[in-house]
Amino acid sequence: MSSNIDSQTQTELEAAVFRRFLKHLDDHKEVQNIDLMILADFCRNCLSKWYVAAAAEKGVEVDCDAAREFVYGMPYSEWKDKHQLPATPEQMEAFEAKQAAKKK
Repeated sequence: MSSNIDSQTQTELEAAVFRRFLKHLDDHKEVQNIDLMILADFCRNCLSKWYVAAAAEKGVEVDCDAAREFVYGMPYSEWKDKHQLPATPEQMEAFEAKQAAKKK
């Protein structure tokens, strides 16, 4: 990282990148959480949990539903009804294989 970036600017850049990342996920709702888990070992729900954990580290209480709404841009139940498809047997097999490989 360039040493000529002060910590405030660094934080602002990281926040901007995170907002852009969330927008990118929002623009690609066709990318299912199960696919993210298989390919990248995280999903939108993970981002929500990381948000809650980061808030807790700062002494701020953020409820999981509020964090999910932040990440999904709407209540999770609404997003799930509109955009989440049931996992296929192939997706579940790939997910389970990935989980088993992590345990080795």
